[in-house]
Amino acid sequence: MRPRLLPATLLLLLLPFLAAATTLDTIKKRGAIACGVGESFPGFFALDSQGVWHGFDVDFCRALSAAIFGAADHVVFRVATPVARFVQLQSGEVDILSRSVTWTLSREAGQGLEFTGVTFFDGQGFMVRKASNISHAAQLAGAAICTQTGTTTERNLSDWFTAHNLTFTPVVFETADQAIAAYEAQRCDAYTTDRSTLAARLNQVRDPAANIILPDTITTAANGPVVRRDDPQWAAIVRWTLNALISAEAHGITAANVDQIAKESPDPETRRLLGVNGDLGKFMGLENTWAASAIRAVGNYGEMYARNLGGALRVVIPREGTANRLARDGGLLYSPSFE
Repeated sequence: MRPRLLPATLLLLLLPFLAAATTLDTIKKRGAIACGVGESFPGFFALDSQGVWHGFDVDFCRALSAAIFGAADHVVFRVATPVARFVQLQSGEVDILSRSVTWTLSREAGQGLEFTGVTFFDGQGFMVRKASNISHAAQLAGAAICTQTGTTTERNLSDWFTAHNLTFTPVVFETADQAIAAYEAQRCDAYTTDRSTLAARLNQVRDPAANIILPDTITTAANGPVVRRDDPQWAAIVRWTLNALISAEAHGITAANVDQIAKESPDPETRRLLGVNGDLGKFMGLENTWAASAIRAVGNYGEMYARNLGGALRVVIPREGTANRLARDGGLLYSPSFE
């Protein structure tokens, strides 16, 4: 006779599965999203003098907060450095990394992570002093180059010089602030990172006019939010909130007119997007008006871009002529259908 599996024993075997809380459950119980951002990257994530976080990636976490809670202020921002960020995400210290993380195969397939879309297309470049008379990256042969460790920037730098049979001396630091400080102290001949970062940093160095960003772009980068690859519901919430912000721009929906459009638009997809028709939100455990709440809180993708990267925060990263335009305008940004 087979021994009977006692109900209590069966319950113990099933308990880990029955008790496993989703990320959304954890966030709701906590009352806030734990959003991992970087140390200081004006335009994307930075603290002001009052201790308030601002930036494009910061706003995306606020959009998620509004999608879940109906308000943008249910977010706790935690600094996630390049060295520690993936451990912080994997351990559950943060629910999401929204800090210009570059999408790579090894990160997604090798570290149990899931990239949920692209918020910003970028590429790596170099800043040098004008007095060096360097005008192209190939002239950096033999140069000492400052960069941040634990980033794709560090590997891309090595790969590019190897591919071009050139030598250089890496001067690496844990934080971006340390790297740029070393560059300004002339401990290296050039500073390398994503071109968006270079544009932001150029406005912050002691003498911006004495420095230039070289025209070379040695890599392309697709940056976006990252979550753990263990919760498809949470990944869907993050992915479709980003899609909603992009779709809102394509449909002319703004923070100011979202409520009016929800009442008046005859367009079926717009009505589904804003929760007037259908049950799209319920598929993810959210209210059907989740996207309208997110748009109302931070605006559409274009509004977020203009507010953070269009000069209001003294950071100007032109969007015109770049991949960060809507696909209809010649860029790479588009949203799958809301149906």
